[in-house]
Amino acid sequence: MRKDKTEQHVMFASTFLLALFVGVMFFVASIVRANPAPDAAASVTYRAKCAVCHGPDGSGSAVGKSMKVPDLRSSEVQKLPDVQLAQIISDGKGGMPSFKGSLSEDQVQSLVTQVRSMRAKK
Repeated sequence: MRKDKTEQHVMFASTFLLALFVGVMFFVASIVRANPAPDAAASVTYRAKCAVCHGPDGSGSAVGKSMKVPDLRSSEVQKLPDVQLAQIISDGKGGMPSFKGSLSEDQVQSLVTQVRSMRAKK
């Protein structure tokens, strides 16, 4: 009789721990989906196409600051919808050249994610 109770407690504890583990995994997965990190290819593309003016962290390089490029970390840039950021990257704006001939749509979307990841740290 005592052995049956112990087995029941072990089964209950195992089931509880498994459910807790699965719940934590789903929680982490939902966070990752909600805040996707830029991928390595986007980082390479950013360094090759954008960092010359926008700087490695989005704050603007010396060249970019002389051209008055916006700080990609700023609330003004970060509040723009993804569609508008993608359009600016594709079509260019002001002194920024168009990249629609040299970047695929997926690369443009990856750069939008890269810009989102630069949100100013407080």
